[in-house]
Amino acid sequence: MSKINGNVIQNNLRADVLNKASKVLDNKSSVDFSSKIHDAIKEVADSQTKANQITKNYELGKETDLTKVVMQQQVANIAFQLTLNVRNKVLSSYKDIMNMPV
Repeated sequence: MSKINGNVIQNNLRADVLNKASKVLDNKSSVDFSSKIHDAIKEVADSQTKANQITKNYELGKETDLTKVVMQQQVANIAFQLTLNVRNKVLSSYKDIMNMPV
């Protein structure tokens, strides 16, 4: 059983986001927006599935580290909240554009 350090997880997530962002910025070829959105939503769904699975394993006694379970649930929750906020901003922007006089 390994201990989980919140700072290590935060640094790993930050590094992962920065790596993905730099790959996108370095990629000069055309990027299909819909596929990027699909991939991002799929990652959020995978995170939620992983959180559900680790929670189920904890309830069944297969996983003994409660910190690991809670951290995975929080990662899934934050990813979902971010997705929801992005959706709300996009919807608000769409409404603003549709209400513009022509």
